[in-house]
Amino acid sequence: MNARVPHTDSLTTLSDQHLDSLEAETIYLLREVVANFERPALLFSGGKDSLVMLKCAEKAFGIGRLPFPLLMIDTGHNFPEVTTFRDQRAAELGAQLIVRHVESSIAKGTVRLRDPQESRNAYQSVTLLEAIEEFKFDSLMGGARRDEEKARAKERIFSHRDSFGQWQPKSQRPELWQLFNTRHHPSEHFRVFPISNWTELDVWQYIARERIELPSLYYSHPRSVVQRKGLWVPVTPLTPAKTGETIETRQVRFRTVGDITCTCPVESHAANATDIVIETLGVTVSERGATRMDDQTSEASMEKRKAEGYF
Repeated sequence: MNARVPHTDSLTTLSDQHLDSLEAETIYLLREVVANFERPALLFSGGKDSLVMLKCAEKAFGIGRLPFPLLMIDTGHNFPEVTTFRDQRAAELGAQLIVRHVESSIAKGTVRLRDPQESRNAYQSVTLLEAIEEFKFDSLMGGARRDEEKARAKERIFSHRDSFGQWQPKSQRPELWQLFNTRHHPSEHFRVFPISNWTELDVWQYIARERIELPSLYYSHPRSVVQRKGLWVPVTPLTPAKTGETIETRQVRFRTVGDITCTCPVESHAANATDIVIETLGVTVSERGATRMDDQTSEASMEKRKAEGYF
């Protein structure tokens, strides 16, 4: 007997129910943060995950009524399309946007680069911890998801950090029945991940459904690139072509938009969120594994960076 194929409307209903459930959980978690902490902030890069989280925050508290500021740690090597969009979106929401720069940490001597052109991605943790101390934040909400890579899959939704901003995976607190232990000493804080249970596909389905505007880099566009270690590296003043490399123009999009020096696009003709949903259904490599030069490392290496205060 042939199996019956569900009607398209049924599939759409199931998808909506799934997204409704994820959205409701995220809204609940955002409200839990506000109820349990005195000085929370939402980490906002202008990327897709933080924009999804911000959309849920709008629904939780209302436009122009966010009870926390937005915080962005700028490496100085961010894509200008993303930082411009970040400023525009914060202004539209009437939200307080706090930007702290890795360049300032370099000037103070708390960050020391081995090479002026090296990736500053890992050094964000220093500037972030300095911002936490400056504003006395007791919780930071981030857009990390468990499907991104193995070290993040170990993360609790409410992730306790000690007085040095360190993450200790073996001392994380139980989260049974969505009951969260948020007790902490004045020098400690929490990192909270309200979209932990979302996948990349969920994010794009939600973006399509809610018609969330994103930086143009997320969609297909022509770009000069070179192939390096199996990745398409964008040719920029920060990431020039090396001797012997051939510069090509390809139709690409970015699955994630981080520091220019470590973020690579993928070949794609997806021009809108629905196209990307279809494309993502066939993807077998995580977005970080496929597009981040600095994440071609071991799980232990990422855990070390997180223990030092990384997102």
